[in-house]
Amino acid sequence: MTEHLDGVSFKKKVFDWDKSEEWKYEGALPAIVDFYAEWCGPCKALGPVLEELSGKYEGKLQVFKVDIDKEPDLASLFGVQSVPTLLFIPKEGKPSMALGALPKPQLEKVISEVLFV
Repeated sequence: MTEHLDGVSFKKKVFDWDKSEEWKYEGALPAIVDFYAEWCGPCKALGPVLEELSGKYEGKLQVFKVDIDKEPDLASLFGVQSVPTLLFIPKEGKPSMALGALPKPQLEKVISEVLFV
């Protein structure tokens, strides 16, 4: 299941920018962070797809959601200027970002080629 994060839980589960400016993923599983807004149509379309993928890859992948209206500092930290914006985080290495509501086949391709390497 997808999990909504605020600034405090983001620091514990994804990245604590107060500890270091250098990226260090705090999680044990690869992750997708969905930066979204309640008023965003494409975000509403993407939500059920991410929920489905979260179930499909349960125990192998974390899916987090960050509401940019409730967490503007997090959105700013990652340079989010439009929604949805997806942050793909492998267990090792740097995260990558994608803009827009990617279709399910493209999301699955990123999961297999970027997150499960």
